[in-house]
Parts: sequence; C-alpha cells; structure tokens
Amino acid sequence: MGFGSSSNLFTNAASKEGDPDPDPDGEWFGGNVNVKPYSVGKVGVMNNTAVDGDGVGFEPYIGLEFDSPDDAREFYNKYAMHVGFRTRIGQLYRSRTDGSVASRRYVCQREGFQLNSRTGCPAFIRVQKHGDSGKWVIDQMEKNHNHEFLGGGDESCSPILQGRISVSVKPSSVLSPRPKKPKVKLLKEIDGGGINAKRFRSGSYEGEPYSGLVFNSADEAYHFYHAYAEKAGFRVRIGQLFRSKNDGSITSRRFVCSKEGFQHPSRLGCGAFMRIKRQDFGTWIVDRLEKNHNHETGLEPVTPKRSMDEVVDEFVSPAPATTLHCGQATIKRENEIGSEWYSLLLDYFQTRQAQDTGFFYSLEVDSNGSCKSIFWADGRSRFSCSQFGDAIILDTSYRKKKKTRSVVPFAMFLGVNHHRQPVILGCALIADESSKETFTWLFNTWLNAMFGRSPRSIIADQDPAIQQAVAQVFPSTRHRFSLWQLEAREQEKLRSMSDEFRYGYDECISQSQTPAEFTTMWTALVNCHGLGDNVWLQEMYEKRESWVPLYLRGSFFAGISLTSSFSLSTSITESEVDEFISRYEQVVEHQRKEEMKEDFKCSNLQAVLKTKDPVEDQCRQLYTLAVFKIFQEEMLQCYNYFAIKTFEERTVSRFSLQRCGDESEKHTIRLDRLNLDIDCSCRMFEFEGVLCRHALRVFNLLGIRELPSRYILHRWTKNAEYGTPRDVESLSEKEELKALMTWSLREAASSYVEASSGSLDQYRASYEVMHEAGRKKLP
Repeated sequence: MGFGSSSNLFTNAASKEGDPDPDPDGEWFGGNVNVKPYSVGKVGVMNNTAVDGDGVGFEPYIGLEFDSPDDAREFYNKYAMHVGFRTRIGQLYRSRTDGSVASRRYVCQREGFQLNSRTGCPAFIRVQKHGDSGKWVIDQMEKNHNHEFLGGGDESCSPILQGRISVSVKPSSVLSPRPKKPKVKLLKEIDGGGINAKRFRSGSYEGEPYSGLVFNSADEAYHFYHAYAEKAGFRVRIGQLFRSKNDGSITSRRFVCSKEGFQHPSRLGCGAFMRIKRQDFGTWIVDRLEKNHNHETGLEPVTPKRSMDEVVDEFVSPAPATTLHCGQATIKRENEIGSEWYSLLLDYFQTRQAQDTGFFYSLEVDSNGSCKSIFWADGRSRFSCSQFGDAIILDTSYRKKKKTRSVVPFAMFLGVNHHRQPVILGCALIADESSKETFTWLFNTWLNAMFGRSPRSIIADQDPAIQQAVAQVFPSTRHRFSLWQLEAREQEKLRSMSDEFRYGYDECISQSQTPAEFTTMWTALVNCHGLGDNVWLQEMYEKRESWVPLYLRGSFFAGISLTSSFSLSTSITESEVDEFISRYEQVVEHQRKEEMKEDFKCSNLQAVLKTKDPVEDQCRQLYTLAVFKIFQEEMLQCYNYFAIKTFEERTVSRFSLQRCGDESEKHTIRLDRLNLDIDCSCRMFEFEGVLCRHALRVFNLLGIRELPSRYILHRWTKNAEYGTPRDVESLSEKEELKALMTWSLREAASSYVEASSGSLDQYRASYEVMHEAGRKKLP
C-alpha cells in the first residue's frame, strides 16, 4: 500500500494556517492570501485608524466578512501594523461533525503570559465559518489593549508573524532590502531569562560556587559560573529553566558542564551543575550544586565565552579564513551547507528548545573541530519513534533534482503511523553525501535521540557510504534500497538494452516466487543475451536481497509499497535560506493535521461489517479505520479460496490453498493447533503486520472465532496513539521514560485545553475537573 502523491501532499501543506508565504519579489507578507479590497501600498494611518488610499477607514467590526481565514488574518495584520501592535495566530476550533476548522482567533502578540514580554493583552478578533455562504465572519472581537502601542507606520511596529523567524512587513512602496546578516536572538530575548552573554569579560568574577551564594541577577550568576569553569578547566552550557505556574516567569535556571547529557558523542553524561532560584525580592540564590565531574578537567584550554551575536558576525564575516567559528567548533565553507544555514538553524533550535523540552539537535564535528551535518527532532517526533520507529525511511529525494538545479541537502527520517500515514521521525542537513563517516554520524545521532532503539528495517539509498553506515550502526536492521534510486538507475542502464531483455528483466523480478526460481530465471536471462560480464547486472544480483520483492516480503516494512515511493521533503529542498523554516513547518503541520483528522474519524465513526464472522467485529473494535479497511478486504477475499490439508503430524498441519478458478495462484499454510501459530507462504503478515486472506481462510474453516492477540499488532490499533509509550521495559534509563511520559502528558493536556475553550461553560467545567485532579494526592 502506498501513501499517495508526494506532490499533492505538499500542495495541501502550502495552505497551512499560521505561516507566511513569500511574494514573488522575495518579501514576506502577513498571510497566504492578500486581502483584495486593501492592496499593499495603499494603506495609511489616521488617528490609529487604518485607512486606504482614498481616506476610507477600515477597522475590524462584528459582521465583517472574508472569503477565507487567510484573508481575515491578512486584514488584521495590516490593521495591526498601522495601529502599532503585533499579531499572533491564536486558537482554532474544530467541528464536532467532521473535524474541519470552524473558527479561528487572531490575537495581539502580548496575549497570554508564556513569556516575560507578554502582558495578557485581551485584544483579538475571531472569525467563524458560515455554513450557507462559506464566508468567514468576525463574530467576536476586542479592540482594547492593556499596553502602549509601538507607534505606527515604521518597521518597528511591523507584525511578527506566526513562525519561528521574525520578519518585518512593509508596504510595497517602501520596501527596503532584506538584511544579509541573519538576526540571532540572545537567550534573554528568547526566553526572558535575563542572560546576556555579551556582558561577560574574563576575570570579572572570582571564587567558587556554594549553596546559598546570592546574585543580583541570573546574568550575573551565569558569568560567575562561566568564570569559575574557565579556571577549573571545563566548559559551560545553559541548561533547563523552570517557570512559574501563575504568570509564566522564570523561577529557576541550571548551568551545566558542556559534557552533560548524551546528545553528542563528545558528551559523557557529566553531572556537574549549578542551579539558581529566584527569591521574592528579586535576587537569585544557588539552591542546588554539584561540583564533581565524571571526566578529567583542566587539560584543554577553554576559550572565552562569546555571545550568539558575535558568533553570527563570524558566520558572515568577509575575512578570507577557510574556517568559521561555531561556538566551540568551526565551520568549513567547503561543504554542501552554506554558512548562513548554521546561524539560521541555531537560532531556530534555541527558540524551539525554550518551547519544547523534548527538542533535540546535534552538529557533526570532524577531527579538526569543523561543523558539518546537522540533525534535529522535536519532542513529538521522538515520541512518535517510540510508537512507530520499527520501520523507517531515510528520505534523500533531494538528490533527484541535484543534477539540474541547486537544492538544499535536506533529508528526513520517516515512519508509518497507525493510520498508515507518513510520520516525521527527525530531519537533517547532510554536508557530504559521499562520506561513510557522515552517515555513520547521522545514524548514531538519530539512534541516540531515539533512546537507542534500532529499527527493524530501513529504506535508504544504495550508495556504498549509506550501505556501510547502515551495516555498522544498525547491524540487525534490514536495509531495503530506495525505489526512486533503483528506477533511475534501471532507466539509465536498460536504455541501451533490447526490449526483449527489458521484458525478461521485469518478469524475473515480479514473477519469481522462490530464491531458486529467481536465480534460475536471472541466470538464463543474462546468459541468453550475453551480458554475463555486465558490471551493473553483477552488482544488482549480489545485492538482490535488498531490492527484489521476493526477498523483502519476509521482513517487516509496515506495508510500505514495493512498487511506489513517497516523500515529504520534496518542496522543502527547493527553499531559499529565508523560507526554509517556514516551508519545513508547513510540512510538519500538515502531516500532523492529517493525523489529527484520522484520529477524529476513528473516535467518531465506525466501519460497516460485511460478514457475520466474529473475527471481523473483533478487528473493527481494535484497528484504525485505515488498517481495518485492509483487513476487511482480506476477510472478504478469503472466501474465494478452498483449502486441502496435505500433511498432519501431532499438532502441526499443512494446507494447500488455491483460488477458485485460478490454478496458478497457490499458497501453503503451516498451522500449529496447540498455540494457533500460523505461517503463510505469501508472507503478508511478516511484511505488513496484518493477517492475509489465506491464513484467515484456514482459521475460518477451523472455526476460530477470535484471533490471537499476537496477530493484531498494537502499532495498528486505535490505542497506538500519543498516550502510552510502548515497550517501556526496553528503555535503559529512567530519564528516557520520563521524557516520553512528559511529552505524552503535555500533548494530552494541550488537546484537552483546546477542546475545552469553545465556550464559557466548557471552560468552567474543565477548570473544575483539572483543579480537583490537582488537589488529589498522587500515589
């Protein structure tokens, strides 16, 4: 079973709510669709009221209609820009009937208290879709703000659009060139923690840390600990922060040894750290401290700490040096990733880590200390891997276009979720695709991020570098070659061969039922056409177990088709630097919305039974709709076969099954009646994880009214969602289980909050439930 067209997938993703699209000239506007009545460049300001070029005022009001929520967003962005505040996309509300978006909120950027810069501003508009006309109408709004305006008409008051990179919006008549130097935020700007690394000067702070030591600010504590570390001979990183449940302000911070954790091969899980806690009167006190390291210190010269601004200055420096500094490492210009990408992504990663405690990223560093490839995965991707990481795909389809155009070397790790949809399990920029070391690092990093759990199978290209890296990092994983690369090479190599050979080649691959039969047909074909010395054919035969369907059916690939391929990264690879993150997030958001839709259907819809067999009803209750559809087809087809018992010894029997009216289709079943172990020659269960029609026919004839649980894989059930991590016993560290459970609870709480904010009554009822749960003592 395939997953449909990759191009259609991204076409839908491009209309994702919440991310700006670039205009043809390269500047960014506030939404995907420009508002038709108010063209950019004809908007002025008059007494904080936005007006068009003819002096006609326009402000939001109840009953104002738009063709789409994007039009409403564009309108509100322009209104905000000229009044003097910034906007964000707020909550959306879905229909209980079909799960489609029914209304959207657009809010002032200072709404809420998640960051210190937010003031709980109540200003917003809400647009609701009218079923009869299909129009989106403002049905709720609040124009008053609880803060001062920024001042209208200039760059400083341009709306900050939803997304990770802040981009200014200007009328087209006053567009200015985009700054070439990316702006990278300091940690202070990102999370309100008050830490500004630019202030540090070596020697400004002296002494050793101790519990009870007091600082005037978190910034001062950070520089003190850095000065101490420099003298002691180790490096410092900024660790976790903790926020108040009341107003979202930061209440404590951790500063850790650079070798804390295991996200990079250079890290050793060092336990040294200093934690500071904010006191009521504004000072910060050391309340927890660990000085002991699990590695030697003082052996390496420790470079002075620099701010992210200083790092970025070196990224874009015109100096003729061959390498550029990247924190404690350097970046070579001679790789496939431009230096500007590192600054952009480091900024993005830091922002994401402040929002998502499960966010993971790592840089490949070579023996010379040079930054190369990049890997990252958010908390949801890591949790998804705990559920669906048994069969993965390394999507490097950017290489298709590399010969004809400039593309981003962007790769995705993909899996298959319980709805048989592609699910993102990590992303990477690959600096050197010809290097075994690059892919060895990439696979090791992915494995580390996913708690050391190797997949059962992987679909990846057949290049020697990838083959060697897979064999080294995943020695027990089945490697299957990417279909797109196989087809490209076949097209190139078979072009010079006769039609007769090409027909025989296709027949040999698709019609062979046993290894012996394949070998016989292949040998006869090659010898008949005098191609015994053809190097490509020799190589393909040697690697036959990695691409011939006959050899792959015995391994689990979550039903990923042997005759079609899919990709989520196609359109991202054509991005320019400044639009990469936006396109990436569009694809991620679209994929997760599609999964949400299927979750909604499974919770609210039920498939129609087509037989009276209790096994069908058993599977309807357990499987998702997508998987049950496959099972139901196998159940219906099983009645087209008749079975003959050909062998029996004690509890073991063999059956020969033949399709009625088709003597060419025969299969063999082995059954142990003692424990109902069944095995079919078609290998569908081994490949796809769903019982085949042949096994179901034998169970039917024997009167089996309930399938053994081992033949209903948990990964295909409705419960295989983001709720309970599977295979808990396989997690080697308590911290790994804690990370998975934290993400799962946060995701469940987020969905509950969104569903409970549709009305005041829902809010009150939900608040009481949560308040009551919080008062109960946990065991």
